[in-house]
Amino acid sequence: MTTSAQAGARPAPPTTRSGAPLSLDGVTFRYPSRRRAGVGVGPLTLDVPAGEFLCVVGPSGSGKSTLLSLLAGFLRPRSGQITLGGEVVRGPHPRLTLVQQEAALFPWLTVAGNVGFGLRGLNRAERAARVTDTLRQVGLAGFESRRPHELSGGQRQRVALARALAIQPGLLLLDEPFSALDHATRTALADELLALWWQHKVTVVFVTHQLEEALHLGQRVVALRGGQVALDAPARSVSLEDLRRTLEDEG
Repeated sequence: MTTSAQAGARPAPPTTRSGAPLSLDGVTFRYPSRRRAGVGVGPLTLDVPAGEFLCVVGPSGSGKSTLLSLLAGFLRPRSGQITLGGEVVRGPHPRLTLVQQEAALFPWLTVAGNVGFGLRGLNRAERAARVTDTLRQVGLAGFESRRPHELSGGQRQRVALARALAIQPGLLLLDEPFSALDHATRTALADELLALWWQHKVTVVFVTHQLEEALHLGQRVVALRGGQVALDAPARSVSLEDLRRTLEDEG
């Protein structure tokens, strides 16, 4: 797959956007257990336009994982609300999908079976065509019959991305999906992700603790500190040093 992103140039924002707009209005969440104290979030008010690539950064305990769980519908806000495409998110939503640090593939299924797992509503021919096309997009054409244990770590993450994109989501959530990979594979997959975002025009929220990765990938960067927004700015206007200063502990 040869793209401007792989050549080192950031692709322009999609001109036609099929992703869904995301909105957080006064969202708060606190864990009831004292053992989880300090990792809640809010109040958060944030709008993510359709088709935007948003990166969220912050140190451990800043609320990144909690925010992602709220967006995915695994947690419900204590106050405020989250909407996706104008619809309130009250649980896992059919228009969003999540890719985590580990690929979390079903080991008993083939690559094709994993990618097609969320396509049960399509007939067999449509499902096969969608799987084949999505695997081609992530550079895994011809791998349909492989099992997860026969793949490298980078290939498994490509399958996870293909599975997420195959359902044609309005919102794609990514939780440090490249953190377990070596630097070269991580860099290659980051550029491929940009190309896929350009092609699918999906709204993306990408959570990472790697500041350089956030500035490379994101159109916009949100930095969390203490569960609240410490910085919200276009990535092009933020330097690495700006981010580091923002995330320094007070005092």
